[in-house]
Amino acid sequence: MIWSLSFAPLVPLWALIAAAVVALLLVVGALVLRLPAWPLRALAMALLLLALTGPALEREDREPLSSVVSVIVDESQSQRLADRTSAAAEALTALEQRFAGLPGYEVRVTRAGRGDGATADGTALFSALADSLSDVPPDRIGGAVMITDGQVHDIPARAADLGFNAPLHALITGREDEIDRRLAIARAPKFALVGSEQIVTLQLQDRGVTASGGRVPIVIRRDGEIVSQQMAQPGASIDIPVTIAHGGNNIFEFSAEVLEGELTDVNNRVVVTIEGIRENLRVLLVSGSPHAGERTWRNLLKSDASVDLVHFTILRPPDKQDGTPINQLSLIAFPTRELFSVKIDEFDLIIFDRYERRGVLPLLYFDNIARYVREGGAVLVAGGPDYAEGGSIYRTPLSPVLPAEPSGMIYEEPFRAGISEVGNRHPVTRALPGSNSEPPAWSRWFRLVDATIRNGETLMTGAEDKPLLVLSREGEGRVAVLLSDHVWLWARGYEGGGPHVALLRRLAHWLMKEPDLEEEALRLTSRGAEVVAERQTIGETVGDMTLTLPGGETRNLTPTEVSPGLWRATAPAPDLGLYSVDDGTRKALVHVGPPNPREFTDVLSTVETLAPIAGETAGSVRRLAGADDRIVVPRVVPMRRATSFAGDGWIGFRTTEASILRGIDRYPLFQGLLGLALLLGGVSFLWYREGR
Repeated sequence: MIWSLSFAPLVPLWALIAAAVVALLLVVGALVLRLPAWPLRALAMALLLLALTGPALEREDREPLSSVVSVIVDESQSQRLADRTSAAAEALTALEQRFAGLPGYEVRVTRAGRGDGATADGTALFSALADSLSDVPPDRIGGAVMITDGQVHDIPARAADLGFNAPLHALITGREDEIDRRLAIARAPKFALVGSEQIVTLQLQDRGVTASGGRVPIVIRRDGEIVSQQMAQPGASIDIPVTIAHGGNNIFEFSAEVLEGELTDVNNRVVVTIEGIRENLRVLLVSGSPHAGERTWRNLLKSDASVDLVHFTILRPPDKQDGTPINQLSLIAFPTRELFSVKIDEFDLIIFDRYERRGVLPLLYFDNIARYVREGGAVLVAGGPDYAEGGSIYRTPLSPVLPAEPSGMIYEEPFRAGISEVGNRHPVTRALPGSNSEPPAWSRWFRLVDATIRNGETLMTGAEDKPLLVLSREGEGRVAVLLSDHVWLWARGYEGGGPHVALLRRLAHWLMKEPDLEEEALRLTSRGAEVVAERQTIGETVGDMTLTLPGGETRNLTPTEVSPGLWRATAPAPDLGLYSVDDGTRKALVHVGPPNPREFTDVLSTVETLAPIAGETAGSVRRLAGADDRIVVPRVVPMRRATSFAGDGWIGFRTTEASILRGIDRYPLFQGLLGLALLLGGVSFLWYREGR
């Protein structure tokens, strides 16, 4: 409650000033003339002038406002190490109890840590502090407390950038004698050719120890499998050679031996993802018997800029003798030895398009082709009547790796190619354009070679549900057999054509082991603030999967089928680091965030990072752990003005003088009977005095 005097003149200000001047002249005249009772005359005129000013007493009803104190609790990944979380919780409880016993304080608790964004790097506490006080006037802010391990990465350059003039205190979790080992990436490529050897440079750092030990083993894993081991000296860099095994992401994990007594082993591991890029794929296309669709394969492969095509068409087999002199022939001899013996391993795919045995390729070289397949090569047989007849390529040493054994029967009737149940789940034929309608929205074919499937999977069917497209794996390689030579009808647009480009391109890339076309695969990707696990299978069901977080925690994932053969599960990705998913037979990994996250650059608790800015605000930085590892929380002291807001065992906070005006009561002094009594009293006293 505040009392004050206010004025509300009853006449204009100029009239009031004129009256005051006249009164002053009269008083001076009375003084000069030595008139009796001139002081009373002056008093009477003064009272009259005062009444004209409209004086009044005012009483303000004000409600004092509380001082706002922001408490920021660090919940970053490094704060979860050791017993820091429990220490922070104990400190927060003690602070809340201390403030509860002090009137005039409002405490705002904010839990923070990781910055904004799914891949934000480092601990962001000051941005959370600014957000918590964004609606508070600066004169109401009593101060701030941060409960953290000291590893904060968004510290302002100056205290003036905080936006308030109040103390900042920091209560540090953790102990002074902590030690830790860290493995960091110094240099690593992002792209490399498949089959090439690349160098990854790592740095091994031991922190918090006075003397480094001996050499430390580092285990290297590629896609979850151990490939080698190297030795490294703490404090030094090491170059580790890695081989790019396949196209797509090659995930290399490097892990250093755990240091005894270290704070955490999470930063003993680093992950490098190198995208494998294939050089132009080398394809050998051998065309045999001439037919209407002979150029379909050539046109398709030549249109793919990533394919180097070697194409041979057998126009003059050895048994064709027409007497033409050799020097008049423009044809070249088929380089069988060079292609199928010397350079066969240089090809990624060999295609036989309506090839039949006519003495061009000796049987010995079919043994080489079978070996080439078992050792990782790929063969595609696009067969027509030649595959069913006596000169079939199946009647060669290549037959052990071919999945379809011809019966000798050929169906010459119209049919529409269909997708089998397995084909609906296989990436090569799943969602093939036009397959969703019944019948499929593509043209008919008119020839099918009957065959018995010995192994492999039938993805497409033809007349009478006979196999049309069969895929199989042999050793490390792959084989595909297309039991019709009428795919060219789709290419020529007959009856509207069909998806020949999509089908043949997927087929060729599956044979060349494109990762996205694997029929059995487990993938883990990062998408925003979550990770997505995908299980591709040609089976009908899949089991649950186990997701392992960077800190070692595990979660069970139950996938749902999003399309035939493709199952998916998502989970939050709250932390930066390496995530892995395991379904019992396969394992996939993904790294969320930067390769060297700031959060784990240094995990040792420290008072040094926050000391400068806390000192500028007259605050303090102190550890919570006492001499006997007990948590010691300082006392809270309210202070109005001070040059230092901290002392031995206590921390201080400003108390605000701000208040809210609830109402004003006004009491005029010269109004009503009181004003009349004063004026009459003054005049009466003057008359009485002059009468004497």
